Amino acid sequence: MEESKAANNENDKTSSEDQEEAEDLDQKQSETDEIDNRSIFVGNVDFSASTEELRDVFKECGNIERVTIPLDKWTHHPKGYAYIEFSDRSSVLKAQSVNEKSFKGRKLKVLPKRTNIPGQSRSRFPRSRARMRGAYAYGRPRYSRFKPY
Repeated sequence: MEESKAANNENDKTSSEDQEEAEDLDQKQSETDEIDNRSIFVGNVDFSASTEELRDVFKECGNIERVTIPLDKWTHHPKGYAYIEFSDRSSVLKAQSVNEKSFKGRKLKVLPKRTNIPGQSRSRFPRSRARMRGAYAYGRPRYSRFKPY
């Protein structure tokens, strides 16, 4: 009897810890969603552009919190796009007016930042490449009529 009470006590602790973890994840997700709602994607950015130059282009739209220019992880060269986070959501609408503006000889493409949905794949095929190997890639031989002799 005492053992079952102890086990129930442990389960209660575990469920309360799980509940706290779920609340933390929900809070982080809502913070991420809020940041995404205040951010824009800027495409077709010149590879020599700096964060300060992008700040200068978008400063008239509102107060800028952060400018991020992603780099290729192997070459450490800019990827040609940027993310700009504003302090308020109304700045995103103002920033869309900069769309198609020329910057360093390129027309910028300005869009609201989209939110990635975890677990959603863009392709309908699994990441495994096993099904693409060999002559039996789709379960049947490629050259069923081929006879060498």
